[in-house]
Amino acid sequence: MTNLILTENRDGVLIVTLNRPEKKNAINTEMWIALRETFTGAAAEPDVVCVLLCAAGDNFSSGVDLASFGDVPNGGEHPFESAARAVVDFDKPLVAAARGASIGGGATVLFHADIVYIGDSFRLRLPFASLGLVPEWGSSYMLQANIGAQRAAEIFYTAEWVDAARALESGIAAHRVPDGELFDHALAKATEIAQWPVNSLREIKRMLRMSHLPAIDAAIVEEQAGMKRQAGSPENIEAITAFMEKRPPNFRNL
Repeated sequence: MTNLILTENRDGVLIVTLNRPEKKNAINTEMWIALRETFTGAAAEPDVVCVLLCAAGDNFSSGVDLASFGDVPNGGEHPFESAARAVVDFDKPLVAAARGASIGGGATVLFHADIVYIGDSFRLRLPFASLGLVPEWGSSYMLQANIGAQRAAEIFYTAEWVDAARALESGIAAHRVPDGELFDHALAKATEIAQWPVNSLREIKRMLRMSHLPAIDAAIVEEQAGMKRQAGSPENIEAITAFMEKRPPNFRNL
């Protein structure tokens, strides 16, 4: 297992840590593979009752590492997709603790956590529209399921930053604490959950998720199709070019 994803089992709580703080925990191909294997293994491991997903450093994750996104091992599906599937299919409680920036795929993964705790510095951004792209990880469904259609539409359409106060008020997060207390608070809650029988927790999660899963599956299919249409489109190329040239993009002339 790569040292870019750290794991530690504490009394039934598997702590999974994104460990690339010098890159704001941007997730590269190696990390997607490790995340997939970690969640698949945790689902099958009897000693794991609950997973706590967190990150090293001051930021949760700046999202997909674009420098490695074109690297598809052995061809075929990018491990980004199978990692998303492993998180979606994870059938035990998933708690997340996030502070600092959570962007793109580093934000949409949080929508699949059963409970999200955030620090005061938490900031979330879904930049898909500004990149000429579309959402992923089933987030086009999960965000509106979590916070309502209008609030989700505003966040997606504007690609604006959502701070900790707004994340808590809207329902993206369950609780907000000072950054220095975040990990201990989230671990205490995960430990409280992990005292109960894992099969009971599995059944409860199945009941909570059963009505959502068909919609999540449909959203993932549509998102993948939309991403194929938009990746490399004039809008996407303009967004990337503007970023490289350090200027605002101009989509009106396309």
